[in-house]
Amino acid sequence: MTDLATAETFLVTHARLLERRRLELLLGRADAAEGVIAALAGYRNPDGGYGWGLEPDLRAAGSQPAGAFQALTVLAELAELDSAAAPAAGELAGALCDWLGTIALDGGALPFALAGAEGPGTAPWWAGGDPTEPSLHITAGIVAYAQRVRAHAPALAGHSWLTRATDWCLEQVAAGERPAGGGYTLAFVLGLLDAVVDVRPSATAELERMAAFVPPSGALPVSGGVDDEQLRPLRISPEPGRPLRALMPADAIARDLAALAQEQQEDGGWTVDFPSSSPAGAIEWRGIATIEALTLLRANRSIEVP
Repeated sequence: MTDLATAETFLVTHARLLERRRLELLLGRADAAEGVIAALAGYRNPDGGYGWGLEPDLRAAGSQPAGAFQALTVLAELAELDSAAAPAAGELAGALCDWLGTIALDGGALPFALAGAEGPGTAPWWAGGDPTEPSLHITAGIVAYAQRVRAHAPALAGHSWLTRATDWCLEQVAAGERPAGGGYTLAFVLGLLDAVVDVRPSATAELERMAAFVPPSGALPVSGGVDDEQLRPLRISPEPGRPLRALMPADAIARDLAALAQEQQEDGGWTVDFPSSSPAGAIEWRGIATIEALTLLRANRSIEVP
C-alpha cells in the first residue's frame, strides 16, 4: 500500500522546491497553485524560456527546448488539477509559446537543443544537439503538453506557433510509418495525437495507426539508454478515459499500475531506471519520479488523496 506520509517525508527531505510545491497541489492544499507558479518562475529567463536545470540533466542557465518541455509538464498538471488556476497556466504557457516561436525552424519545428547547452553536469545528448535540425522527438513532446494546457485554457488555442508546430508534427506523422527516433519519439507522438483528437479530425485515425506499433507488453524500448531501459505503459498512457488508453493493452496497464504501487522505496520515494549526468540530477529525478508516481496512482484510482 502506498504510504503518502512517507512519500511527503521523502520529498521534504530530498526534493526540489518545485516538487514540494507540486505535492501541495496534488494534495489540494491552500495556495498550492500560487506556490507552484512561484517555484517555476525561478527557472524562467528574461527571454521567456526556461533553463537553470529545470531539466535535471541539462544544468545550463540558458533557455532550452528541454526546459520548455519540463515547464509545460508542470503547467499541464496545474491546469488539470486546479481548474481555478487553468487561466494562469494558459497565460504562462502562451508566453512560453511566444519564446518557442522565436527559436522555431521551418514549419514551427523545434531543434532538440540550442547552442549553449553544454557545460558541467549536462548530459551528452543535450550538449550534442544540432540547433539547425528539426526534431520530431522534442517538438511532439512540447506540443503534446501545450495542447493539454490548451484543453483547460482555450485562449491558448489560437497561438500561432502552437498551431504551426501542431501542423508540422501531424504532417510528419502522416508522411511515414512508425516515426524514427525510438521509444520516446513514438510515445510523444501518441501523447500529441491523444491531446488533439478534440480539435484535429485526422488525429483519431493516426492515433489508432500509431498505437498499433506499441507491443503487447505495452512498453517501448529506449534506444541509446541503459540495458533494458524502457518506457512503461503508464508513461505512454498516463490518463484513464482517454482515447489512447482504449488502444493500450489493458492487462499491461493493470500490471504496470500494480508494479508502480509496489515500487515505493523504504525512504518513501520512487526511483528511475536511467542514469543521470550529475549527483544533483539523480536526486532531482527521484523527486520528479515520486510526484509522477503519486499523480499516476491517484489518476488511476489506486490511491485516495485528500
